Amino acid sequence: MKTYQLYLLSILSGLILAFSWFPVGFTPLIFISFVPLLIVEQTIFQNPEKYKSLTLIFCSYITFFIWNILATWWVKNASFGGAAMAIGCNALIMTFVFLIFHKTKKRIGEKYAALLFICFWISFEFLHLDWDLTWPWLTLGNVFAETPNWIQWYEYTGVFGGSLWILLINVFIFKTINNRTNFENRKSKIIRIFTASSLIAIPIIISFTVKIFADKLWKGGISVVVVQPNVDPYNEKFFTGYQEQLQKMLLLANEQVDSTTDYLILPETSLTEDIWENSLTQSWSVQTLQLYIKQFPKLKIVIGASTAKVFEKGEQLSETARKFTMEDAYYDSYNTALQIDNSGKIQVYHKSKLVPGVEKMPFPFIFKHIEKFAIDLGGTSGSLGIQDERTVFNSPDNSMKTAPVICYESVYGEYVSEYIRNGAQFISIITNDGWWGDTPGYKQHLKYGALRAIETRKWIARSANTGISCFINPLGELLQTTNWWKPAVIQQKITLNNEQTFYTKFGDYIARSALYISIVLVIYSLLLRFKFLKK
Repeated sequence: MKTYQLYLLSILSGLILAFSWFPVGFTPLIFISFVPLLIVEQTIFQNPEKYKSLTLIFCSYITFFIWNILATWWVKNASFGGAAMAIGCNALIMTFVFLIFHKTKKRIGEKYAALLFICFWISFEFLHLDWDLTWPWLTLGNVFAETPNWIQWYEYTGVFGGSLWILLINVFIFKTINNRTNFENRKSKIIRIFTASSLIAIPIIISFTVKIFADKLWKGGISVVVVQPNVDPYNEKFFTGYQEQLQKMLLLANEQVDSTTDYLILPETSLTEDIWENSLTQSWSVQTLQLYIKQFPKLKIVIGASTAKVFEKGEQLSETARKFTMEDAYYDSYNTALQIDNSGKIQVYHKSKLVPGVEKMPFPFIFKHIEKFAIDLGGTSGSLGIQDERTVFNSPDNSMKTAPVICYESVYGEYVSEYIRNGAQFISIITNDGWWGDTPGYKQHLKYGALRAIETRKWIARSANTGISCFINPLGELLQTTNWWKPAVIQQKITLNNEQTFYTKFGDYIARSALYISIVLVIYSLLLRFKFLKK
């Protein structure tokens, strides 16, 4: 095969990956997306005298760059630097993973090639969840957010079950094409085609079966109102008074809130007043909300805010603590969720999965001196503070509990399941989503929330500043979706659920298993490399 043909196959793989992604993609394409790139790798593997590793690096980077830029180009609307990181660096990391797979395969041979590829890729997706450059937007299992009826079994596996499914089918199809002797007779062709079709069809059949039995379980319940105020995040949000913005939201809420309403959900950073957590009740915004709920004894308000906290003398400083300019004192800034109710107690949660390069400067020991140039999608510049625990907001009588999930956090399955293990009975997703403009970004973010509903079997009330706001039932079905860039208010009866799914209890066990297998395979390859073992 000529070098230009390898590049063409790499381009083809990138295009298939990109065009399988929603909202405009065709999901079944994902099952053949890696096949052209695996053909490229196999060709280079079998012809080491003709092709060097640099050829594989170029080819795989082409694939992953095309996938990243076509699926996530919209990130540039919020931050050009963030886009460069999300697209360029993410493609580079994927390339490095593919190169390690190739190098390890050369040491231990083709016998374990399929296992190597599957385990290495899932391990990469898993490790990508929790480090300074975390960006799991393109985790393979996320692609089925467009087709929730196919993956009702995510309540047992999470998204890594989807990644495993995709990789298994890609490897099977590649091996079928690569081993042409198996296709020499008609019987072998029929068997291979039937097997590939079964690998795709059986999980879908299982999913529909699960849905039939689950569909009747979630009806009625408490009354929840969601407000979509549609405040322009680039202009109105920071140039209109915080009093006017809050009054606008409450006027919208009045269209649906009444004495039977249990929860009112408003978006991320709805409160733009400078709110100090050391004196929350002195805030005009908080006082206004407390006065508002006196009209509705049952009401609990979950709302986003930009807050800060002054460290007391002697209190241990966080890594993100900032020094006041004119005095010897320190404070932290947060992207915060608050619950305000008639008990007089204000519950607080700090967003803790921060957007790299936007809300958090990665590798602060290197880039600390330039963190002031970070752009926070919530409105505060520089790296934000976080907290260790997933706080659950309780009603005054402790009978209702919600998970206050802020924006980007909704992309992380196991992270959200921590709220459920802490007792949450439904999920409140509060987000902005206006930073990306009318692009695929907010649509993808919306659909990823449906995966969390299936994994946890919990209702979701989603309040997005500029849209799309909606309710998501435990089957991942979107209800009462609002229009983009339009003020709106919606109300829904939702059911509280105290049960924990298999995935909620055990988390990303598939990914952890893949990581352990990968470590064993790498150690084995190193032993071979240093001739402690013979092939």
